[in-house]
Amino acid sequence: MKKMIGMFVVAGALLVSACNTVEGVGRDVSSAGDTVADTANGAK
Repeated sequence: MKKMIGMFVVAGALLVSACNTVEGVGRDVSSAGDTVADTANGAK
């Protein structure tokens, strides 16, 4: 039983850290998209 609880704790920690990583990647991609859009608007 203790093994199962330990596995759930580790899995939960991995899921939480993965969410933070995905959120950070989303912000980076959004920032890059904004830069491209601003450059395109400036070239008009």
